[in-house]
Amino acid sequence: MNELRFPLIIVNFKAYPEVEGEGALSLARACAEVAADAGANIIACPPMVELGRVASSVRIPVMAQHVDDRVPGSATGWTTAEMVRRTGAIGSLVNHSEHRLNLDDIRSALSACKRAGLKTCVCADSAITSGKVAVYAPDMVAVEPPELIGGEVSVTNAKPEVVVEAVHAVHQIEPSIPVLCGAGIKNGLDVKRAIELGAKGVLLASGVVKAKDQRQALRDLIRFI
Repeated sequence: MNELRFPLIIVNFKAYPEVEGEGALSLARACAEVAADAGANIIACPPMVELGRVASSVRIPVMAQHVDDRVPGSATGWTTAEMVRRTGAIGSLVNHSEHRLNLDDIRSALSACKRAGLKTCVCADSAITSGKVAVYAPDMVAVEPPELIGGEVSVTNAKPEVVVEAVHAVHQIEPSIPVLCGAGIKNGLDVKRAIELGAKGVLLASGVVKAKDQRQALRDLIRFI
């Protein structure tokens, strides 16, 4: 299940109370159920402490929320790419706005993931940053203006030019790298608009994790794709 298919929905569970303990597995199963029913492409990103359990329990791709550039061995408190791979996860987010890295560390983290055979989705806060990280050949770039993350207004409505410019910046470096967008994504219309702007999918969290009915939120997200 290493192949990435698009359009793609990546659900970042973050560390919300809703995904503590059994909540992570419950949400992952909801993602898997909706994906199977609709033939949609959904990736789950559970908290690190639940990564192995989730990856071994669902038949959709699972990614970590972060990975460190450390080799196996004396690395207490760090998460190696090899450890992520052994859980059954297919890859990792890198440089999320809540776990930022400098450009050198992004490059090192991507190298570690490639060494372990992991897919990567690098988050970027702007079109300019999107172009800079594209140089390191990630599998995906997700542009997310940090001021809109977790908000009520989607980037596709508030700053659609950021999506268009990020796609252009990345494709100037490497046309084959898919660009996703995130920040404020809540519903199927947001996803539809993202694809119209040139994105290959979305990365979101609260719109699903904190929804009263997580399955219905997922079904709504995919209704136009």
